[in-house]
Amino acid sequence: MFEITHHGAKDGVTGSCHELIIDDDRSLLVDCGLFQGSEASERGASVEQLAIEFDISRVQALIVTHVHIDHVGRIPYLLAAGFSGPIICSKPSAELLPLVIEDALKVGVTRNRDIIEACLERLRAQLVAVEYEVWHALTLNGDDAPAVQVRLSPAGHILGSAYVSVRLPVPSGETSVDQHWHVVFSGDLGAPHAPLLPEPKAPERADQLVLESTYGDKDHEDRSQRRERLQASMAGALADGGVVLIPAFSIGRTQELLYEIESIIHEQRDTPVSHTRSGASVAWDELDIIVDSPLANDFTEVYRRLKPYWDQEASERVASGRHPLNFEQITTIDEHDLHVQTVDYLARQARPAVVIAASGMCAGGRIVNYLKALLGDARNDVIFVGYQAAGTPGRDLLRFHHKANGYVEFDGERYPIKAKVWQLGGYSAHAGQADLLRFVAGIPMAPRQVKLVHGEADAKQALALALQERCPEIGAVVRWCGRESLSIC
Repeated sequence: MFEITHHGAKDGVTGSCHELIIDDDRSLLVDCGLFQGSEASERGASVEQLAIEFDISRVQALIVTHVHIDHVGRIPYLLAAGFSGPIICSKPSAELLPLVIEDALKVGVTRNRDIIEACLERLRAQLVAVEYEVWHALTLNGDDAPAVQVRLSPAGHILGSAYVSVRLPVPSGETSVDQHWHVVFSGDLGAPHAPLLPEPKAPERADQLVLESTYGDKDHEDRSQRRERLQASMAGALADGGVVLIPAFSIGRTQELLYEIESIIHEQRDTPVSHTRSGASVAWDELDIIVDSPLANDFTEVYRRLKPYWDQEASERVASGRHPLNFEQITTIDEHDLHVQTVDYLARQARPAVVIAASGMCAGGRIVNYLKALLGDARNDVIFVGYQAAGTPGRDLLRFHHKANGYVEFDGERYPIKAKVWQLGGYSAHAGQADLLRFVAGIPMAPRQVKLVHGEADAKQALALALQERCPEIGAVVRWCGRESLSIC
C-alpha cells in the first residue's frame, strides 16, 4: 500500500496538502493550500512562516483539485522553494488559478507588479490543463519509474473542481483484478442539485480514499428550502428598507447566489418587496444587487465564458433568453473609491439593497467595511451561506449575535451586533454527511482504506461512525486524521 502524508487539512479544514509517496524518490502532491483562521494563527502569518516546511525533492507533480485559496494559496511558496514540475488541473481551473494567485500575492505578499508577473509567468509555464474523465500518463524521473496515470472527475464544488484518481502498479504483496492500485483524493465535494454544476458521481474504483469531512456531522437543507429561506431573509430585511449583507467567497458561492437571486427576481418580478422611507414601493425587479469584489467580478466573467461546463438546467435557462449571471439589477464595483462611496451611501439611506462581497469568513476584504458601517442598524441582515472556520470574525458573528451585548472585533475595535444574523446551510458548496456517505457507498468495490481529512474533530468522528454503520464492509478501515482519533493515520 502506498503511503500518504498530510501537510495540511489534517487537524482542521484549511491548508489542504496531501503527498502520495510512490517510492523513496518519487511522490505526487495533491493541492497546496493556505491555512486560515485559528489554524493560521497557530502557525503564524508572516511570509517566512508560510514557507514550505516539507521536503519537495521527490515531488514530481502537483495536482490541483480546485482553486479555493485553502487548496492553492501556498503554490507561490512551493514555486519559490524550487518546485518546477507540472501543475495539473482541469481546464476551467487553469483559467481561474492565475486570478486567485495574483490576488493572493497582492493581499498577502507584495503589490510589486514585476514580482507578481514573474510568479504568474512561472505558474502559467507549469500549468497543464486536462479534460475531465481522461486518464493522463505522468512522466516520472528515473529509468525504473513506475507507470502512473491521473484522472480528474467533476466534483461539483466550484467551476473546474475535481476529485483526483491516481492509478499505479499494484504494490508488492497486494493483489488486484487489473494489476493497478487506485488512490482517490476527493478534494472538496459539492452538494447535489447545486446551481450551475452537475453533482459528483462516485468513482468506479478507490482502493484508498482520502475523503473530506467538512460537514461530516450534518446535512444541509435541500435546494428548494434554501431558496425559500434566502427569499424570506431578503424580504424581511428589505421590507423596512434594510440592507442584506452576504459575505461570500469570490469564486463559486458568489456565482451560485447570483443564479438563485436571478431566479427569485424572475419569478417575483412585479411583487412589492419594500417601502422606502419616503413611502415609495420597491418591487423585486427594482432591487439593487451589488457585487463589490473585483476578484468575484473577474471570476463571474470566466463563469460566463465557460458555459459548456454548466449543468443542463443552467444551460436551458440561458437558451430561454435569461442571463443568470448578468441580469439587469446587478451593479458591479471594482474601484476602491466607488466602494467607499457605496458603503457610505448605504449607511445613510433607506433604500433596500443586497450586497455580496468577499471574504466569505469576514477575515478581510471589502465585506469588513460594510459590516463596520451597517452591523449597528437593526434594519439590516447578515446572511452566511458558507462554512465559518474557528477564529474568524464570521464564526464570532454566528456565536455572539444573539447575546444582548454581542459584538465582533475588526482591526482591534469592537462593533456591536444589532443586525440580524442568519446562516443558510443549504448554500454550502460542500457535501453534507448523507452526500458523503452516498459518494462512498456508490463505489462498486469497497475501498480498502478510507482516510478522513479536511474537517474538525467532531465532524470526522461523526462521519467515521456513520461510515461504519452505513458501509459495514469498509467500517473497519475508516481512519481519521487529527489530534484525537479512532485510528491514527
